[in-house]
Amino acid sequence: MSRIIMQPSGKSVDCAYGDTVLMALEKAGYALPNNCRAGACGECKVKVTSGQFDQGMVLDMALSQEERRQGYGLMCMAKPISDELSIEWGTEDARPKLFPPREDALFVVTDKRGVAERVVELRLRPVGQPIRYWPGQYVTLGNPRADIPARAYSISNAPRPDGELVLQVARADGGVTSNWIHDSLGVGESVKVSGAYGTFIGDPGVDTPVLCLAAGTGLAPILALTEAALRRGFRKPVTLLFSARSDADVYGRGMLAWWRTKHRSFDYKITLTRENRDGCLAGRIDAVLPGLFPDLSKHTVFAAGSPAFVDSCVATVTALGAVRERIHTEGFFAQQQPVVADADHLLTF
Repeated sequence: MSRIIMQPSGKSVDCAYGDTVLMALEKAGYALPNNCRAGACGECKVKVTSGQFDQGMVLDMALSQEERRQGYGLMCMAKPISDELSIEWGTEDARPKLFPPREDALFVVTDKRGVAERVVELRLRPVGQPIRYWPGQYVTLGNPRADIPARAYSISNAPRPDGELVLQVARADGGVTSNWIHDSLGVGESVKVSGAYGTFIGDPGVDTPVLCLAAGTGLAPILALTEAALRRGFRKPVTLLFSARSDADVYGRGMLAWWRTKHRSFDYKITLTRENRDGCLAGRIDAVLPGLFPDLSKHTVFAAGSPAFVDSCVATVTALGAVRERIHTEGFFAQQQPVVADADHLLTF
């Protein structure tokens, strides 16, 4: 057992043998930013001021050799090897606000259906206690007995009393886990789920019009966040703009249409980048957004999708006047990264 000390607050948490620093902080309810959980993105980079740790295998693009010499580490992979480890983290960002994640919780697949050309939707029910989570978080799913590595998938529904989790999984070319889910995992089978993870959680304090931008399965956490906001009676205008390559890649239309009918404050639009279709906009977000929202200075913006999509969204909304403090984003890696694990998780509301 080691102790992780956060500076400048001086608060500390215990770290069990074999746990990473990130795991120890999460179990204690601290929201250290993270993304890939595999030493590939650099989101959880902090400076270690004293103590020793095993960094494990990480990518140079996430943690350069110079940063290593300066004492920085990636906490998703770092395991303490001294009795105490002090890190430069513990400011207001460390407010306890997460539910401690659970490992290998038993769930049963109660439904599986295709929702788009390359996306299936899973409905999972817990056998025991539900996993507690905030909208926008994600869980990991795999099958170590069949040599199927765990991968991260955003939860697309707001928390429910029965603990049901809805995941939307895109097939990735050469992706072991996504192909197993698409081709082999069946209704009635038991699976182990770990989580929930992620720090891009809902903010009930938002009191501005909201614009949500999503591409691909980046729609999943947006759906959870939007459902939670509408359920609690959020009354400011909420607009969701979903970007897809073609009509075959679009899903979620039924729920979005129902929300628009039920909640006068909600609207959605679909834009296609590779085909024209009646009822849809045509073009990328950066091309269609200025015509829809020429002034975003009073909006809160949420964007989810690939890093390139998110970067484009940030550049576009910034040019339209969005305030940086009200732009919430999270890009995610491809579902199946070679060599290292990936992250499919996202967002904020």
